[in-house]
This record gives sequence, structure tokens and C-alpha cells, in this order.
Amino acid sequence: MSPNAKGAIFALLGFAIFSAHDVIVKYLGSQYSTFQVIFFSVLFSFPMIFTMHLRERSADNMLPKHPWWSALRVITTVITGMSAFYAFSVLPLAQTYAFLFGMPLVITILSIPMLGEKVGVHRGGAVIVGLIGVMVVLRPGTSDLSLGHIAALTAAVFGAIGSLIVRKIGSEERNIVLLMYPMFANLIVMAVLMPAHYVPLQLFDLGALALMAMMASVASLFIILAYKTGEAAVVAPMHYSQMIWAIVYGFFFFDELPDQITMLGSAIIIGSGIYVVFREGRMKASNTTPVLLNRSRADTGIIPRISILSNKNAN
Repeated sequence: MSPNAKGAIFALLGFAIFSAHDVIVKYLGSQYSTFQVIFFSVLFSFPMIFTMHLRERSADNMLPKHPWWSALRVITTVITGMSAFYAFSVLPLAQTYAFLFGMPLVITILSIPMLGEKVGVHRGGAVIVGLIGVMVVLRPGTSDLSLGHIAALTAAVFGAIGSLIVRKIGSEERNIVLLMYPMFANLIVMAVLMPAHYVPLQLFDLGALALMAMMASVASLFIILAYKTGEAAVVAPMHYSQMIWAIVYGFFFFDELPDQITMLGSAIIIGSGIYVVFREGRMKASNTTPVLLNRSRADTGIIPRISILSNKNAN
């Protein structure tokens, strides 16, 4: 089996597990507030991330080299986490993924001012087509724009900003800063917001939260293996396999079945995203490859960021 085939299989496994993780997010979101779900998710994820970076022992480990960019990323990460978790809680899985799949399009647009990326006619056209796909899913004028839709779009936009910040400072900033600051921020913000909405956790749901953290870790490891084994241009499109799982899980667990318009819009968004990846993978088509090197889902500060964990140049 070729390295690219192995990489694709690892990625498919990783994203299948991530999709199961999102099923638990949706289930818990129907029982508890977003603040409470995020708080305990971070709590269970903390030991793993902290243990992985105990080896970084220098005295200034936790001092960011780019404090303002790091602070902005923390803000975007907290907003992304709250928005994505809420969207999963109230929207059908397939619809939530459709909006989140628009993140590479936003990354492409924002890479122009943030990274100095030069976006040509091909990628620019793909972005326009992809945004049309988003409008198809939204169906303005024919259905009400809910808070869930706004949350999903917010997660895509702020997830893109967070990704570009990591792309901008990631080669100079310590991994432990990039990973731990958003987690600390999530804990603090959710600890402040959670009490007004707190519901005592059932033992089964506590186990579900622990399972979520474990799934995120295992899925992340599979995707790291995928990028180490195969080419990024082959691995990155496997992200869109989550739509298949969204349809399967949505049907069996939540009695959801996406309508034809949602599927049409999703196909347009996915096709545009794959084309952007294809263009970035070509020689001289991109000088910063912001989408190819993203390697992660929307950065929530809860799930370990793939591009950081797989960074071979970590300090």
C-alpha cells in the first residue's frame, strides 16, 4: 500500500472518530448548557495535554513571544468553541458540518491581509462558488435564520482567524503556549458563565464527557499519523468524509435526514474546498498554503490542534 493510501486511511479513521465525538457533543448539548459541556470537556482533556508538554521546562515556557497575537487567538478560540458546541447542540449534524466546511474558504480570504497570500482567479472563483453554497444551505428568505445558524457561521469565521494566527506565529511560538492558553481561558470563562446554567451531571454523562476527551486524543493521533504518512494534498480532503458520518449518525441517533437543498449546498461547499486544496498543492499557486497547513478542525481550545502537535520544529 502506498504512503498516500495509508495516509488517507488514517485520516478517514481519525475523522470518523471525530464525528462520533460530535455525536456526544450534540447529545450532551441537549441536556446541559454549552458552558458546562465545554468546562468539563477541557477538564478531562487537560491531563493529556499537560503531560505531553512537561518536557518543556525552561523558566519562560509559558510566556508568549507574541503576546498580542496570542491574546487574540485565545479570544477567537473561546468564541469558536462556544459557537461550534452550541451549533452542534441545536442544528442537524449535516447542516452544522456544511457551515464548518466553509472554514477553508474563509481562511483563503483572510490569508490575503493576514499572511500576504496572493489569491489568483482559480482560488478566488472557488471561494465565491463556495460562499454561494453556504447561501444555498442558509436559504435566506425561505427559512428563519436561527441562533444556531449564526453560531455555526461564527465558528467557521473565528476558527479561520485562529488558524491563520497559528500559521503566522506558530514557527516562533512555543507549542505549550499555543495549546495551554486557550484551555486555561476556556476553563476560566466557562467557570464564570456555567453556574447560572448548571445542571448536576449524571454518572452516564460524566462517562460520556471522559469518552469525548479520549476520542479527541485518539482521533488527533490518527490524523497526525495521516499527515506524517501521506501528502497534505491527499490527506486534507478526507476531512469532508465527516459529512457521510453526519448523515449516518444523524439518521440513527437523532432521526435527522438532510433535505436535498442542504445536500446540494454541502456538495458545492465541499467541491470548492477540495479545489482550493488542489490549487494550493500545485507548485507556485500559493506562497503560504494556509489551508493545506491548517490540518485541523475549527480550533476550540478543547481538542488538541493537529498542526501544533505535529509540528516538528517545536521548542
